[in-house]
Amino acid sequence: MTIEITMPALSPTMTEGTLAKWLKKEGDMVVAGDVIAEIETDKATMEVEAAEEGKLARILVAEGTEGVAVNAPIALLLEEDEDESALASAPAPATAPAVPEIPTPAQPAAPERPVATPAAPPPGVDAERIFASPLARRMAAQAGLDLASIAGSGPHGRIIKMDIDAIVAGGGTPTPAPAPAKAEAAHAAASPTPSSPTPDEGMPPFEDIPHSGMRKVVARRLAESKREAPHFYLTVDCEIDALLGVRQDLNARAPADGPDAYKLSVNDFVIRAAALALMKVPAANASWTDAAVRRYKHVDISVAVALDDGLITPVIRGADGKGLATISREMKDLAARARAGKLALDEYRGGTFSISNLGMYGVREFAAVINPPQGAILAVGAGVERAVVKDGALAIATVMSCTLSVDHRAVDGAVGAELMAAFRALIEDPLRMLL
Repeated sequence: MTIEITMPALSPTMTEGTLAKWLKKEGDMVVAGDVIAEIETDKATMEVEAAEEGKLARILVAEGTEGVAVNAPIALLLEEDEDESALASAPAPATAPAVPEIPTPAQPAAPERPVATPAAPPPGVDAERIFASPLARRMAAQAGLDLASIAGSGPHGRIIKMDIDAIVAGGGTPTPAPAPAKAEAAHAAASPTPSSPTPDEGMPPFEDIPHSGMRKVVARRLAESKREAPHFYLTVDCEIDALLGVRQDLNARAPADGPDAYKLSVNDFVIRAAALALMKVPAANASWTDAAVRRYKHVDISVAVALDDGLITPVIRGADGKGLATISREMKDLAARARAGKLALDEYRGGTFSISNLGMYGVREFAAVINPPQGAILAVGAGVERAVVKDGALAIATVMSCTLSVDHRAVDGAVGAELMAAFRALIEDPLRMLL
């Protein structure tokens, strides 16, 4: 019988994905375990392996197709003893849906216009806007490519991962994007370009940025968190002059290169201190379930990494048993692969506690939203010089404000306060982290 290959659920939050690339073509024989396609999810680009063996008889979803629902058929396999007649009752290949024109207050709906070339934008969308997947944008930036000079092969001319791969493989020279139609070019030459279009001139006073899969998931999960988890907040001020001194000393002693090389950041100390504090106060290393409060025996710390179209939280596994240099090397590797969309599922799933650090942006203090199903998240601000009182006299110290957001269902206020006291003690006496 014909075997359906369906869009897999590659993460717990995935409801749809983009079929970025087929690695097999119709007529190819595949065996179980062969990588047959690349799927772009809300978090990363993942490889899909065949679960059965047979001949790839029909591809149902073309490369570059977005919004393919989980469990939707994407291809058909024929078993060894089957012939093409078995495909007679099989579903036909899907075609990309037309993109409707969206009316705005300054632009009434208009009939759909024909698309002149594959690289032309969909009707109702500004022709100068560049359509590209988030992964393609990141890859183009890393390769130093100008998206405006690339002709996309995805639906409605969208630039996708395979377009960037082809350019890089060809030596980095992009295929020029199609020029606008002559009539449009003549109209553009004859019309003066206003410096600031207004609604009265037929231009909408805003731009709609379509939601990426990642943005949709982030929005849904954080809305659920604020709606379901009763947050409370605890803030402590940590003096970090001693920490900065230890960091400088350790970095000066670090090997310049090789597998043992490292360069410690303040965030590496924060991760280490949080892990040790959670081991000292295990009741805070917990999450809420309908049946019980779940307390974890190990500390797996999720660290927020900002991406162009959202954020992802790669996990430092067993952070309570790792030294500063190991944490530093792992964090740099995870962050780099997160930005390139190359994380494996188990590298951003299953943390027990989260850290979000906006100090590098000059943010002095903030409160983060809990990353469900975890019970708490630590928001770290910038270290700034402030006036403090020491032994009854004014002094200057570098102070870093840290705010703990806590799910009150899983962690009580006194437990959260105990955790923050333990964390501050480690930050202000960093040599204790080295024991």
